[in-house]
Amino acid sequence: MKKDLHEANRQSWNAATVAHNSHKGDQAAFFRAGGSTLFPEESALLGDVNGLSVLHLQCNAGQDSLSIARRGARVTGVDISDEAIDFATRLSADSGVAARFERADVYDYFEAAAARGERHDLVFCSYGTLCWLSDLGAWARGVAQLLKPGGRFVIVEFHPFALVFDPQWQFHYDYFNDAPVPEEGVGDYVAESGDGLVPDDRPVPGVQGFRNPHPSFEFTWGVGQVTTALAQAGLAIERFEEYPYTNGWKPFEGMRDMGGRRMAPPEGMPRIPLMYALAARRA
Repeated sequence: MKKDLHEANRQSWNAATVAHNSHKGDQAAFFRAGGSTLFPEESALLGDVNGLSVLHLQCNAGQDSLSIARRGARVTGVDISDEAIDFATRLSADSGVAARFERADVYDYFEAAAARGERHDLVFCSYGTLCWLSDLGAWARGVAQLLKPGGRFVIVEFHPFALVFDPQWQFHYDYFNDAPVPEEGVGDYVAESGDGLVPDDRPVPGVQGFRNPHPSFEFTWGVGQVTTALAQAGLAIERFEEYPYTNGWKPFEGMRDMGGRRMAPPEGMPRIPLMYALAARRA
């Protein structure tokens, strides 16, 4: 586990979160009007959460957490970024959608939660979470130990095969890389994706020309590594699906909206997996 790199990532996310939310307008009003940031893929996997205890790991600024809470769940959101958790807490209060948020490195949260006997019906994470984990096995064991018997784990994630490309669709990164990947810092992918990641489809200018002063470090985990880690932690994989599009995010040149903010490669390009979903259950 590389806690020094986690700390660098915390600082990078603190800076980027301010830029991201600057483009999203009045999010409290969006939620008060009944809005949800969940895409159909995670909604279907989550199913009926009314009355369930849900732990949302790496919850970012809490928009998806509140969307789940609006469906009747008791939600706890955890994220390493101080700025993200502060924003999520304010958004919960301003929108009137109740949820609890805690700032913590996910590995520290696992340890503290296990010590107090915390258990949940469902653990959820989505979209760009695994690349920030320096120890996949410890993460999978942490997920399993916080599930009640019969509890479910759900993840929707960008496909690691897609992440071998640079923005111009040129092979650049090693799929089987086993070392931290240094980056210039978490970028303003919300601005770069236009209305794809804005809750009400009306982006505001917000921060312009954002450059993150804090470098970041990412980690590469293949699909085989993810499924194996979860299985070895005692979770039974019940569903695994791959998708030839991304939800909301436009990481590559020439991506087009297929409708419903599903972003696909340019016309004529062979379809490849850009996103996947997985559901597993604790025995």
